[in-house]
Amino acid sequence: MSASQPARRVVPPARRLLAALLTGVLVAVTAACDGPSEPERQTIRIGMITALAGSLEAPGSELRDGFQLYLDMRGGQLGGHPAQLIVADEGYERDVTVESATKLLEQDRVSAITGIINGGSVAAIYPLINQHKVPLVGALGRPALTDVTYVWHTNLISVEPGVAMAPFVKQEVGRGKVYAIGPDFQSGRDELRGFVDTFVELGGRLANPGGKAVFSPFPVTEDFGPYLEEIAETGADAVYCFFDAQNAITFVKQYAESPVADLPLYAAGFVTEPASLVEQGDAAEGIYNGLNYSPDLDNAANREFVAAWNAAYPGRVPTSIVMASYDAAAVLDRAIAAAGTNPSPEEINAAIAGLGQLNSPRGPWQFAKATHAPIQKWYLRQVRRDGRALTNVVVSELATLGG
Repeated sequence: MSASQPARRVVPPARRLLAALLTGVLVAVTAACDGPSEPERQTIRIGMITALAGSLEAPGSELRDGFQLYLDMRGGQLGGHPAQLIVADEGYERDVTVESATKLLEQDRVSAITGIINGGSVAAIYPLINQHKVPLVGALGRPALTDVTYVWHTNLISVEPGVAMAPFVKQEVGRGKVYAIGPDFQSGRDELRGFVDTFVELGGRLANPGGKAVFSPFPVTEDFGPYLEEIAETGADAVYCFFDAQNAITFVKQYAESPVADLPLYAAGFVTEPASLVEQGDAAEGIYNGLNYSPDLDNAANREFVAAWNAAYPGRVPTSIVMASYDAAAVLDRAIAAAGTNPSPEEINAAIAGLGQLNSPRGPWQFAKATHAPIQKWYLRQVRRDGRALTNVVVSELATLGG
């Protein structure tokens, strides 16, 4: 060995083995710390069926915008997944609704369907919902159904506005006679049936010929004159009605100029919703109506909701339809989060069943086991002036329905 060469260090075999083992442990620990990468969360596609044109375009846009507001407030996600809202036309005929639902279920492969204005549309797509086992989380009204395994609603059963209002109307008119009128489609017939059946059970008397509610052509009746003249001829002491959108505007304005203008007019809350009030003007002032929501309800969830809505849609007052569609998104948000990493529609449906109470702008509510519709409070409202504008002021609670 030359004096100029450094001594070579010899590592004993045992130490070489220990170093190798320690290196292996370090690699394993590092890998464990990094962990397996989480599976990528798939985009959740939600189908919305709603009116895109015609006389129900206003509530149709409210369904769409209420759901979208919830998405926007949560970064476009539901349950931690990117969410895509696919909007399809409900139309005014059964075939249009069925065609839209078929495309959403079979081509777009949505994980849930929401929206829907007409209760008849719910009945039309009911077989498809059950066939594909995809939850429907509707956000307006629907008729009673025998099997609601995959059917949920965040707003109401169509008979409920009338059921809620009937005791108040009976109290107000006493032995007087009430004339009941509404539009001739599924939701209209259900709405009036809820009022008529409950009112009569309470001992109320109908002014309608034959004791049956009268129905006007749907989707639009432009002249209510003949109906208003008939009301005058019956000797009615008051009128109860359900209408929506353009029909509500037309009926209230023509009522105020008719021979029965001095008779009290009671209504389902949809008759005097904010968009209609703007056009109804003074004709709507004083109308008592019943609904499950008012934007002046004083709770934290409602304050957050109203503030977000006003920021996104200045000049538009949030309605029960907006609120219920917002709640439909909230239901799906919680259910998707609870259903697993990349849940199937059936898993989402099962998770909805286990949600329990929801904190909503209307106040706390939960799904009834028998109907899959809300157990919730109903409010008596009256159209009153707030400065220069007309608004629905909550007068009192009417009832809790849905149990």
